[in-house]
Amino acid sequence: MALLVPCGVLMSDPVRLAKRLAELAHCSRREAELYIAGGWVTVDGQVVEMPQFMVDAQRVELHPEATLTPIAPATILFNQPPDAELGSAALQQLISADTRAADDHSNIHFLRQHLHRLTPYLPLEPHAGGLSVLTQDWHIARKLGDDGATLEQEYVVEVAGELIPDGLKLLNHGLSFNGRALAPCKVSWQNETRLRFALKGVQPGQIAHMCSSVGLQVRAMRRLRIGRVAMGKLPVGNWRYLLPYERF
Repeated sequence: MALLVPCGVLMSDPVRLAKRLAELAHCSRREAELYIAGGWVTVDGQVVEMPQFMVDAQRVELHPEATLTPIAPATILFNQPPDAELGSAALQQLISADTRAADDHSNIHFLRQHLHRLTPYLPLEPHAGGLSVLTQDWHIARKLGDDGATLEQEYVVEVAGELIPDGLKLLNHGLSFNGRALAPCKVSWQNETRLRFALKGVQPGQIAHMCSSVGLQVRAMRRLRIGRVAMGKLPVGNWRYLLPYERF
């Protein structure tokens, strides 16, 4: 990576990286903080995104293509392992440079700032894995929040047991959950032990209840799609950025 600003005179006392960069790049402290948060600054060759990071004799460098353009909010698609928690403490390990999919074609530089206020929407069915969406973008948050009940979700469900007569017909329409009739959905066999569900407004526990109502037990469950956005070949435990042309 080509670099621009070399380290200045050695200092006896450690100072904040933002202060050092402001002196070296002849910019304001606020501009220095934005450069650092944007991933444009290295300390001894390593990108540092924390303006408060303390430096003394290290080499501080600014990328020649550094820009003060605000960082766009991130939206992440994650192939969530079954029963994984998406709490703020777990996100640092689940969503990291190490777990990013090798074939992410977004060309977005991963930043720690992309984890700030990164919020999951449309949670998975209990004990399920598969496609999860986490976003900082209020447009997408509003779409998934306001229109979540009308977005079709696709699940593949591994089942065991013996289907009752007309069971597949009942799965498509005719069952109730929590005292209310369920809307029609699309359920079909993928193979002898795997069902495909395409349904809207899925409620927690609904799919397992539907299977139980027709004599089947759920062994595993995986979400493949939300609206028009599919997980594709994203490996389990890996994530990628939502591409600009993808729409839910």
